[in-house]
Amino acid sequence: MFLLEDIERRHDGRPVLRVGHLALGEYGLTAVLGHNGSGKSTLMSLLARQDRPDRGRILLDGRDLGGLSQKSLARQVAYLPQRLPPVAGLTVRELVALGRFAWRGALGRWTEADHGAVDRAMDETGCAGFAGQLADTASGGERQRAWIAMLLAQESPCLLLDEPTAALDLAHAHEVMQLLQRISRAGGRRVVVILHDINLATRFADRIIALHGGEMRFDGTPAELLNPGILRDLYGIEMSLLARPGNDLPLAAVR
Repeated sequence: MFLLEDIERRHDGRPVLRVGHLALGEYGLTAVLGHNGSGKSTLMSLLARQDRPDRGRILLDGRDLGGLSQKSLARQVAYLPQRLPPVAGLTVRELVALGRFAWRGALGRWTEADHGAVDRAMDETGCAGFAGQLADTASGGERQRAWIAMLLAQESPCLLLDEPTAALDLAHAHEVMQLLQRISRAGGRRVVVILHDINLATRFADRIIALHGGEMRFDGTPAELLNPGILRDLYGIEMSLLARPGNDLPLAAVR
């Protein structure tokens, strides 16, 4: 579990994120919402230790995040950035196998445990059927599943994903979110994901945190978020709530 205390991050002298106290990754799937520039990616970068706060501290399971070795951090947290690196020439299985780096290093010998972790990750994400395909030739949804499989092969209890549905069509976005929800409810993994889509968040998340202007404006359940006043405060526009057949939670739509 992450614990953030008195966090402030500044860019060019301007505060872009201020968090007094926040516990994250306690259970299930947590979605982080907010408009562009609200501080979502800054928060994710701090959690993944891609960036450091200007003030305050972040604890991971009671230990100072900044004091962990890179290997120790990778064994506890798996991170998927919004902008994925190129993987030219790698098959899907080879991409997934990169997740074992935290356990075996660059030159370590492969063990049965390594092979088993890769196999399980590919089975869990449905990648086994295209394991030999070049990763950069896979469809958007398949490629995203392969990257998530790489995170699972890392066998870290906490997964951080920065807008994993941003470049996907609606069907593949739902497919990825269903996968992340299933992962978060099996095997004790916790998932923290940044999203833009309110309805994806309310459909699949257990907890939603919403940022506005670098500050936390909401922390609660999907049902609690779906309030016209709360949505207006977060996004500055009037939104209607529409009944969704077969689901207790309504859809949020701009009026």
